[in-house]
Amino acid sequence: MKLKKLFLYTGLLILQVVALKFIARFPQFIETYYSNGLYQYSSKLFRYVLGWIPFSFGDVMYAVVIIYLVFSIVKLFRKRFRNGLKFLTEGLLFANIIYFSFHLLWGLNYYRLPLHQALNIDKEYTTEELISLTQRLIKRSNALHKELQENDSLPVDFPYTLNEIFKETPNGYEIVENNFPKLDYTPKSIKNSLFRLPLSYMGFGGYLNPISQEGQVNGLLPAHRWPLVSCHEEAHQLGFAKENEANFIAVMATTNNPNPYFQYSGCIFALRYCLNDVYARNPDAGELLTKNIRPGIIANYRQSRDFWIEYQNPLEPLLAKFYGGYLKANNQPAGMQSYSYVVALLVNYFKGNSQIL
Repeated sequence: MKLKKLFLYTGLLILQVVALKFIARFPQFIETYYSNGLYQYSSKLFRYVLGWIPFSFGDVMYAVVIIYLVFSIVKLFRKRFRNGLKFLTEGLLFANIIYFSFHLLWGLNYYRLPLHQALNIDKEYTTEELISLTQRLIKRSNALHKELQENDSLPVDFPYTLNEIFKETPNGYEIVENNFPKLDYTPKSIKNSLFRLPLSYMGFGGYLNPISQEGQVNGLLPAHRWPLVSCHEEAHQLGFAKENEANFIAVMATTNNPNPYFQYSGCIFALRYCLNDVYARNPDAGELLTKNIRPGIIANYRQSRDFWIEYQNPLEPLLAKFYGGYLKANNQPAGMQSYSYVVALLVNYFKGNSQIL
């Protein structure tokens, strides 16, 4: 009987994988009926149900599952694998439930239309266009730094708690929604993760729990990263599963927020990505552009660098490789390198929209 269940659950898991591969061939269908249809209602429902809870319900859920798995594995070893078949069968059943729930509740968003197609903008860009946007970002970032910090050599200090940042994130989305439909971020469900320390050692600034639909932010991050990371996780909640697209939406939500601290967080984030791309294409141009950046902005970048150096550990490269594999398995063939696609979105969007920067 147990062997029959083992084959049944294995077959169901394979069937789910095949079904997903088939559905993924129809991104327009997913865009229309899932990402802009069913998901909009289910996501709001989860945010209404769990958003008001002051702590991360999803983190607690993960902790319970991890404890149960550790207990089960220890028990299995103690009994010298006498219940190995039962353990494997229950594991396959659990895998089926998680795989189905993940894609039904959120994961299908990985297979929606690419954002550049939805926005009707180009995917390619020239070095000249990249440099032009980088110059605009430097000008805007410098102006914001001057507004928020009198001393041009000091980093901007953020006078907010993380919860205060959370309260202000919807303000940017309200403005962006005029140009981007389906960006109504109400109600909100963004939390300070209970796993802040593990996230830091793993190299993550935050994550979305796809089951509870809660956005999780690593509260140990330097404060200038909080607005951008919060809006990034909220973009995931709104259905933008791919990292590059969530980054782009986060830049839109922060740079359009009335709060200049949010604008600064978004601008220097976009500037760093664009400047890195300039260096990759034309190192000399990158050097010239960097000389025009206020030293205080570089000091904020240094805060982020020093933070991640503090938490470097031998497991981090392995975790990065694992996460890169996860991205590739979820319709992001470039893996971790897919993050650079945000530059293409920024360059081509702002090429025809100069009112923000």
